[in-house]
Amino acid sequence: MRYRAYARALLPALLLLTGAAPSAPAFDLVPLGVNGGVEEPTSAYHITARGARSGVMCDAGTLAASIDQARRRGRYPRAASRQEVMTSISAYLITHAHLDHVAGLVLASPDDTKKDIMALAPVNQAIADHYFNWSAWPNMGDRGASPRLALYHYRDLEPGGPPTAIAGTGMSVTAYRLSHAGSPSTAFLLQNGSEALLCLGDTGPDAVEGSTRLNELWRAVAPLARQGRLRGIVIEASYPDPVPDARLYGHLTPSWLGKELQTLRGMVGDDTRMKALPILVTHIKPSRTSRSSRVDVSRQLKDLGFFNFIVLRQGRAYAL
Repeated sequence: MRYRAYARALLPALLLLTGAAPSAPAFDLVPLGVNGGVEEPTSAYHITARGARSGVMCDAGTLAASIDQARRRGRYPRAASRQEVMTSISAYLITHAHLDHVAGLVLASPDDTKKDIMALAPVNQAIADHYFNWSAWPNMGDRGASPRLALYHYRDLEPGGPPTAIAGTGMSVTAYRLSHAGSPSTAFLLQNGSEALLCLGDTGPDAVEGSTRLNELWRAVAPLARQGRLRGIVIEASYPDPVPDARLYGHLTPSWLGKELQTLRGMVGDDTRMKALPILVTHIKPSRTSRSSRVDVSRQLKDLGFFNFIVLRQGRAYAL
């Protein structure tokens, strides 16, 4: 319980330190998986509008077992069972179709309830073609191989389009394309009234990817950050520095994350707001040596200075 109290106090305290006026939380976030690659639990973030009973799962690499762990830690005080938590998920927002982002969704589907899978069209198509196809798994969707069990309804999102309401959650979402070494990936901008939370899937830096997609995303969210309405950015830092650009495989390191955030900082033009903005770092891949990637990434982020980096912990509650 002390972690929840700490998390809920975190943002107002940081705002006070930077001279900005504190405001009440607008979102609750429980990371069910924060690792990338082969080490579970992998990417899954349960997000609800503050005070709402139903929310969304942004990616679902890990699901059932991590819900049980979070329940044991008291992160779902109103839920008596895993099934109640699953029922409270109104939709899945899937950033891309790599296994460490969708495996939990596929495996938990026989015990799930009807809901939408909201994603860019090529991401939804990949899920239908490669997972729910009666070869890898029964077809739980409403497109693709017959028979279609239609537990899940695919909702294709138009990149950069108008906000799409998510039924039962009090939130809307806008999808933005990311560049991930040739795989379609997504950033989701969730909005609760006038407040927003940005959740990115895997992404490489624009300079390495030969892309402008992060730059375009920063331009889209900079006004929200300038107004103090962007409550946080969930973003990866998969590897500690140094990693050769040719071996990033569509990911960020602390140094590349810092460079991208400096671009956003310049667009925001308000250092007080930018210093208060929680940068919620996740998707850290396991080390191939005896050293801890999480320790190294945390240290390197701290050494960058200026930004309000928070390395997400699995199963903790964050109020934003």
